[in-house]
Amino acid sequence: MDVDISRLRLLIQTLDQWAGDPAITDRVLTACSLNRTDAAPPAQSYSAHREALFVRYACDAVEDITFGARAGLGFRTTSSITAYISKYSRDLRQVMENTTRFHRIIDPALAGKLRVSGNVASFELNWKDPSYSRYHRRTEFLLFAVIARLRALTGVKLHPIEIRFQHEIGQHARDYEKISGFPVTFGAERLEVLLPLSALDLQIPTYDPSLREHLLEYGERLLAERRLPKERTRAKVEGLITRSMPGKVVQADEAARELGLSLRTLARRLADEGTSYREIVEDLRCDLAQTFLKNGMAMSEISYSLGYADQAAFSTAFKRWTGQAPSTFRDRVEHPIYSS
Repeated sequence: MDVDISRLRLLIQTLDQWAGDPAITDRVLTACSLNRTDAAPPAQSYSAHREALFVRYACDAVEDITFGARAGLGFRTTSSITAYISKYSRDLRQVMENTTRFHRIIDPALAGKLRVSGNVASFELNWKDPSYSRYHRRTEFLLFAVIARLRALTGVKLHPIEIRFQHEIGQHARDYEKISGFPVTFGAERLEVLLPLSALDLQIPTYDPSLREHLLEYGERLLAERRLPKERTRAKVEGLITRSMPGKVVQADEAARELGLSLRTLARRLADEGTSYREIVEDLRCDLAQTFLKNGMAMSEISYSLGYADQAAFSTAFKRWTGQAPSTFRDRVEHPIYSS
């Protein structure tokens, strides 16, 4: 699954400036199986998974989990078809409607939807590939990038009513409001950007109806030619597990019923993909546990979120996954991992 290369270029530039040492960026790129040549022209796209890893490792490298959000706020230009359609749209309403229609061309893992209720407009994002929902730092990068793009298109420093994330962030919630200047909520029911209804009437200075119509026709052809990627059974299972949290991890038999499968068929399909239900649960718990520890969440809160009966059970599992106690891991990640 690939995404627009302009995002990688922005991330590289931001990390270069932040770290003050290109070698640090090079080490982060290497950890993601990337290099600077991968971002150079004529490259147009790269792996969404590697993007997620880059944002994660960059946060570790600069010891600041807001790196992705800050980088997103610096997002201005992109060469994607949706960007050009937006550039020549009449107003922000058309931009949001077009993005809803064509977003899967630039990011097949997400689907957007514009909802209007009362005096509030909501741009809601839903995971088409739930396996990407675990990458919290990338999710923050994407939503803050939405705000930056809307500002760039309108020429107005638009302030949303609120941005809402589904994941928890622990003690760092205020850091995001400080860098953005608007309310940011974590642990919300939906992943969305809330705007005042009046914002939809903001005009786009580069509006060109004829160019827009031509690009819309081209966008429709791309949609017709591009098949939706077949969702893996693992991704579906990860989505079910993630939605069952916090406080519970859905069991395999219940997941099978949700997917309309027998337990045996679910196990067979996962085996065909080289995994098992238990392996998926363990992998997801391990990955999220490390993210939560970096977030500064309390150990008791992490234990509950991941569905453990108590903190001791979580600590035992974490030692099995990583070979170290959660407290030891937290102490280690306080030091930059790519500084030498």
